[in-house]
Amino acid sequence: MSSARPFNFSAGPATMPLEVLLRAGSEIANWHDTGMGVMEMSHRGAAFGDILARTLADIRDVLAVPTHFHIVFMQGGGLAHNAIVPMNLLGKPRTAGTPKADFIVSGSWSHKSSVEAKRYADAHVAFSGKADGFTTVANANAWHLRSDTDYVHLCSNETIDGIEFHTLPDLAALGVDAPLVVDCSSHVASRPMEWHKIGVAFAGAQKNLGPAGVTLAFVREDLCDQAMSICPSAFEYKGVAANNSMFNTPPTNAIYMVGLVFEWLKAQGGLQAIEANNIAKAALLYDAIDASGLYSNHIDTPWRSRMNVPFKLANASLNDAFLAQAKDAGLLQLKGHKSVGGMRASIYNAMPLAGVQALVDFMHHFERTHA
Repeated sequence: MSSARPFNFSAGPATMPLEVLLRAGSEIANWHDTGMGVMEMSHRGAAFGDILARTLADIRDVLAVPTHFHIVFMQGGGLAHNAIVPMNLLGKPRTAGTPKADFIVSGSWSHKSSVEAKRYADAHVAFSGKADGFTTVANANAWHLRSDTDYVHLCSNETIDGIEFHTLPDLAALGVDAPLVVDCSSHVASRPMEWHKIGVAFAGAQKNLGPAGVTLAFVREDLCDQAMSICPSAFEYKGVAANNSMFNTPPTNAIYMVGLVFEWLKAQGGLQAIEANNIAKAALLYDAIDASGLYSNHIDTPWRSRMNVPFKLANASLNDAFLAQAKDAGLLQLKGHKSVGGMRASIYNAMPLAGVQALVDFMHHFERTHA
């Protein structure tokens, strides 16, 4: 293997900008001459208060979060939000009886969300791509949405299956007067967000924003007082927002790292520059796959993810050799999720174009030598 730092294609926890890691390393024992590392600080102290305030300001700036949305840091990862969302939004259902939630099941993560919601609501699958192997999504006009649902949930980028909503549905145009809940964990900050279509969005940090251990939630103000009585106070949006994400002790170091990532995003030119780079990286990899006789990606082209690119080898007996030789070439964590097999390259914001080019060069070489 080369002495250079390898390229890490892990789906999450994922690669982070080297500049961020080096900055964090330089400050780990002494943040801004306080004599303390961030992990040692009181979350109630002035030093961490400065970190939190700047981080929230940068998030609102970079993501262009409207002022009528609360930004809250929470714990439990995106998976916990499969329970946190219904417990927060279903305390005041629109119609008498059991609260309702509709789900667009476009892959493994949205399926998990629909299953978890059954604990709290009449969870209705308005669309499922399972019959097509989660390779496409039907036009929104064909979804079986209920006009009296209390919210509609979708995962805007399926990390495992490689499907991305490149634009969000407009529920009002579909005749549904309910908030849209978006799990954007694996492509948050990779492109601008359509806030006018969103009620709640949430994202685990460990793919595009920082280390595992903290989740960002964006909650429209009018949805902050809808919680069920069973919702734990530490997970209730209203209380967490009112306490500036410090209802309980927050994951201080993870929040600090998210702050460094957003500083890095600003330095790259913001979301416009980041999105252009992500488009270029994805095109480079998909073009290589499509021109190949060995590799294939079966996602319907308009639905292909820019962040998570699953692909398979025509001869599965070559999988182990591909992974071993890729590792020797400094290309790590390319094995696909166990539920779908094959390979997966996660090319998040922090993956440079040079990393994707190195992968494409390796794929060409491997195909030539195994033709």
